[in-house]
Amino acid sequence: MTLNGWNSVRFAEIADYKAGRTPSRARPDYWLVGCGGVPWIAISDMSEFGIIEETKERITESALQEVFRGEKVQAGTLIMSFKLTIGRVATLGVDACHNEAIIAIYPKQNVDQRYLGYFLSQVDYRTLQDRQVKGHTLNQSKLDRIEILLPPLEVQLQIADVLDLVRHSIRIEQSALGAVKDLGRSAARVLFSSGVRGNGQIDSEIGPMPHGWKLRRICELCEIWSGGTPRKSTTEFWSGDVPWVSGKDLKTPALDDAIDHISSKGLEHGSRLAPKDSVFVLVRGMGLAKDLPVAVINRPMAFNQDVKALVTRGGFSGRFLRTAISVGKKRLLSRVVPSAHGTMTLNLDDIESFAIPCPSDPSEAIEIVAIVDAIDREIALRRRKHAVLCDLFKSLLHKLMTGEINVADLDLSALTEPPSAGAIA
Repeated sequence: MTLNGWNSVRFAEIADYKAGRTPSRARPDYWLVGCGGVPWIAISDMSEFGIIEETKERITESALQEVFRGEKVQAGTLIMSFKLTIGRVATLGVDACHNEAIIAIYPKQNVDQRYLGYFLSQVDYRTLQDRQVKGHTLNQSKLDRIEILLPPLEVQLQIADVLDLVRHSIRIEQSALGAVKDLGRSAARVLFSSGVRGNGQIDSEIGPMPHGWKLRRICELCEIWSGGTPRKSTTEFWSGDVPWVSGKDLKTPALDDAIDHISSKGLEHGSRLAPKDSVFVLVRGMGLAKDLPVAVINRPMAFNQDVKALVTRGGFSGRFLRTAISVGKKRLLSRVVPSAHGTMTLNLDDIESFAIPCPSDPSEAIEIVAIVDAIDREIALRRRKHAVLCDLFKSLLHKLMTGEINVADLDLSALTEPPSAGAIA
């Protein structure tokens, strides 16, 4: 016995399970492209705690009959990966088949499926897993011996309800964040094609822009600085408090800090400090394959050789320039080319000659920045709320499953109730 009324039991005692199969790839009559047939699940189709309704691959009726003996795994079944990526759980939203790296789980009486899925997701499998040629795996014996802490069914249901509630709030916040991001992109496009004064539009070489505005090249508006990387082997170069920006930092519209920091000596021996309100643009790296990472900095920062700093000459703020560049980023992305080493590259000439629409009245630029900043603040708030909820979920997942927190003591009334309690989703 552990805790009050909790039992320590082995997985095989409280659930049956069955691994799947992969039909022969040498049999084209077993596989379908597009719709039809039977969904066939691989680990890549599984998002953590997700409901699986779509798969990348599907199998034919022949494969179902000859490989799976006509048996599909029913919608609503809990599944878990036990090879390569171990412990990822999800629930089937459709009848399907799955591969041999996944087990379908059938809890026994007095075991709540949601609770079991949540528990399995947080087990430390490192002490159980074997190392094989293609990666880590669990064999049947080790699956059978997974230790499960099982409270009374009523407590299982309460714990699952609490975790469902937090995850529901995470999804709501994630959806709200996506909506505000979409609003920001749409607003920026309108602002740079119609302005805020209602003066109509004119045609330009880059498309419609507000009447009274004119196109300006980046080289007219900014100095373009190159950065660098201090020697990695010199410890004292990397022990300071100067933010040092690389492509991995360019995830948000504005930067207050960086992941890495260098010292003043590191700055002197290999990098450069850009002033506050400069715009950082990624010019080399695989991050350019799909997007144009660009951000304005809220404090002086150093940067590496894969980033260019656009230092405004004073006519327009860095925030205005960053937004204008983001609106027109498709034009810049069309100029990205692979370098000799295969890395994606944006050439300096293309940045210098890049044209953005600018208002003749500087106050209009200030109004635009105010609108964009308001949306950016809402995006930042949504990101923080989403991060807090994710941290809350991780903490509760561990502490509820170990009994460190009593579920009856929790007050989560501030969170939005899900429509109904159901399978892990």
